[in-house]
Amino acid sequence: MTSNDKPPTVQGGDKPPLAVPPDVPRGFVARVRNYFLTGLIVTGPVAITVYLTWWFVTWVDGIVRPFIPQDYRPETYLPWGIPGSGLVVAFVALTVLGFFAHNLIGRTLVDLGEGLLGRMPVVRAIYRGLKQVFETLFSGNGSSFRKVGLVEFPSPGMWSIVLISQTPGGDVAAKLPGEQEYMSVFMPCAPNPTTGFFFYVPKASVIEVDMSAEDAATLIMSAGMVQPGGDAGKKMAALADMANAARAAGAAREGGPAKVENKAVEPTN
Repeated sequence: MTSNDKPPTVQGGDKPPLAVPPDVPRGFVARVRNYFLTGLIVTGPVAITVYLTWWFVTWVDGIVRPFIPQDYRPETYLPWGIPGSGLVVAFVALTVLGFFAHNLIGRTLVDLGEGLLGRMPVVRAIYRGLKQVFETLFSGNGSSFRKVGLVEFPSPGMWSIVLISQTPGGDVAAKLPGEQEYMSVFMPCAPNPTTGFFFYVPKASVIEVDMSAEDAATLIMSAGMVQPGGDAGKKMAALADMANAARAAGAAREGGPAKVENKAVEPTN
């Protein structure tokens, strides 16, 4: 600006507006917090999944490796061990065992083993209960815990997610009051869905929900924060939008007011 130039004036007033200094510390802290939360959301599930997978692999290796001869272990010929070798051996062994169990000789041996366990008073009850649970859970034709429903619990007007199991049979069905049909349901607890309550409830009191058991478990573990129905692409897009909104809000707090006021300044001839 030369000595002959006039200072800029503002339309509608003789004095230029006062620029509000940006709140730099607050904007910086907010951006750091948003970036940290975004990184935590992205890496948290991956880290926990990797940790649980590694724990399961090492747990199986610790059980199976003592049964593998020293000459057949990878660390005998390599300077380091191979994680998961015990898991591979366990998978192959269980597959071969299942193959032989389908044959006549295998079924005969299984029947002999079950007959031996059936003669033991305490072991008999444990084995039969576990066998029924495994057959129900891993059977391809089973329908237990494949349907999700809503039950009015613990008080009227409050609804809880339940997993629908088999219908009661035997003496239990005969002793239940009324002529109505009952259902067996399991209500998982948050945040650990492996614990909960098992009870019989009238079929008319259960509202079936179009939701998979996996989505119900996710809903319970997250205490309702993760709702079913969204795919991974939408979640990542929402995460990116959240990061962009946080960055735009920080930029508006720092430079937005000054830029807006500078647009209102027009030099006069």
